[in-house]
Amino acid sequence: MPATHSINKDNEFARCFECNKVPTMAPFHWLALAFKDIANAPLLSLVYGLIFTLIPAFIMWLVYQSGTHLVILPAAVAFALIGPAFAAGLYDVAWELEKGHKPTLSHSLKSMFRNPAGEWGFAVLLMVIMIVWMRLAALIHALYPNVPNPTFEQLSAFLALGSIVGGILLVCVFAISAFTPQIMMERRVDIMTAVISSMHAVKENVGAMVVWCGILVFMVMLGFATGTAGFIVIMPLLAYASWHGYIAVIKTKVPRHYE
Repeated sequence: MPATHSINKDNEFARCFECNKVPTMAPFHWLALAFKDIANAPLLSLVYGLIFTLIPAFIMWLVYQSGTHLVILPAAVAFALIGPAFAAGLYDVAWELEKGHKPTLSHSLKSMFRNPAGEWGFAVLLMVIMIVWMRLAALIHALYPNVPNPTFEQLSAFLALGSIVGGILLVCVFAISAFTPQIMMERRVDIMTAVISSMHAVKENVGAMVVWCGILVFMVMLGFATGTAGFIVIMPLLAYASWHGYIAVIKTKVPRHYE
């Protein structure tokens, strides 16, 4: 679904790319296109799917072996640092298919270094937010009633504050990460430009972004419900759909045709 495209280049640093407004149910169209991408590049999708499946499986194994949840934080921080790099490889596969090229593993691996400063900066940003999130969770846990079998009334303050803080952080993380990795990989811009553009696009497409966020949560829960085996398909599917969402939402100088 091509649209008129233009980019505001008044400022070279921390500028904001213009965006299109998409229908509320557009994310389901992105998923349909993602299924086509998997069908057109099944082997590469399987390779990256296995990588993304092994990571959460390893975290769950660490928790089981150690008998403590304390290993989740360092493992999750490590995932935040390497996850965006592998996601860039999947974006490259979808991008190559969009251009009518045959995607290859070597080409997708090279894409991880198209904007190393931006990609690592974004990974560090996610890591910092994650650490803050964990620390806030620890502080909020102090409100948990120190009594056996607490009632709902006793739990109300703990649940209310935890839900509010968690919801705010979730919205912030989603807004800054919805299109930031795709922008940085294709356009090689600074991290602030990518983050500001992503937040602006989310704000202008609240309906579609709520649907997309719901899809992400459901698919991740489905992945864990299958003992992480479902991530073999789920992660490539979501990455390809994210790329098509980026094409549909963020304006470019040249019309994009990806149907």
